[in-house]
Formats: sequence, C-alpha cells, structure tokens
Amino acid sequence: MEGDDVTIGILNPDGSHAEMSGNGTRIAAAWLMGRTGSEHARVHVGPRTVQVRRTEDGLYESELGPVEVGAPEVVDGIELTPVSVGNPHAVVVGDPEGISQLGPRLETNARFPERTNVQVARVERPGEVTARVWERGVGETAASGTSAVAVAAATHPEGEVVVHFPGGDLRVRLADGRAWLTGPAEPVAP
Repeated sequence: MEGDDVTIGILNPDGSHAEMSGNGTRIAAAWLMGRTGSEHARVHVGPRTVQVRRTEDGLYESELGPVEVGAPEVVDGIELTPVSVGNPHAVVVGDPEGISQLGPRLETNARFPERTNVQVARVERPGEVTARVWERGVGETAASGTSAVAVAAATHPEGEVVVHFPGGDLRVRLADGRAWLTGPAEPVAP
C-alpha cells in the first residue's frame, strides 16, 4: 500500500489464483479510502490497474477497463458467449436456476484450458438482467463483479445495466469497449 494505491492478489478456495475480481478490487479500494480519507483509489491486480471512486450516494464505482466479447458459440451443446474482463467468462442466456448443472459442466470443459467462470442470465427488460454465477475454483457464489460486467456485455452492446444476483444488485456501465462497475462495500463484523 502506498498513498492512494494498493496491490492485491486473489486466491480462490481451491488454491488457484484469480486474475481479476470486480468485487475484490472495490472492497480493497473502500478499505484503502477508509484509511487515507481519500475519495478515490487505484487497485493493482494482475496486469490491470482499477480506478475506484466513492460516489455521492456512498457506493463505489470501479473503472475495470477493457471488455472483450467473443462471437456466440456452442460448447458441449450449450450456446454461450465468451467474454474477457481480465478473466474468462462464459455467459449463457437462459434460466438462472440452471447454474448448478451448467456451471461445473462448462467450467472444466476442454474449450477453456484455464477453466472459466460461468453465468446463466435472463434479460428481464432492456437494462435489467437476472443472473447466477459459477466461479471457477469456487463454485456457485451469491454475486460477482466481473460476472456482472460479463453478463451486461454479453446481453447489451452499450449503456447502463442493472444485474440482479441472489447476493444483491450491481450496476454496470458499458461504453467504447470499457466497463465501469458500481456497488456497495461494507465492513462485516467478525
């Protein structure tokens, strides 16, 4: 940690390293801002530097950087859209209840030699999506920042998207191939 900068590493429960975490960078930035009193921070994670600012409504907006959306493809009979947010994602449009079957099946598929995060998403209306997440090395999780960006990018070419997860909502803004993620960061009592 130095000034408004902090460097983080992310270790999954299975011992693997994650290249990126939207929620993790936001939490690290909020922690740093709490110590420095600043309204902004830079979080270095892997090859990326994420710029984070505290918004007027007490949330945290992170500029996560470039998002790459691949062409839709079929893997093991499942139609998906590959997305990179500094880490790999496979977004399936369908019933989010199917995550427990599709997640482990796609995470370790040979198409993804480094494994992949998997999201099953349902577009409720333009700018609003409901999704569930299977994180590689973790299993199903209640919410994921990079997954919110992947889901938004796979279902909306640009603009603002609210992604509903079982663990809460995250807001994504997409413009010119880049993504901004906004959400809360609150301390949890031990």
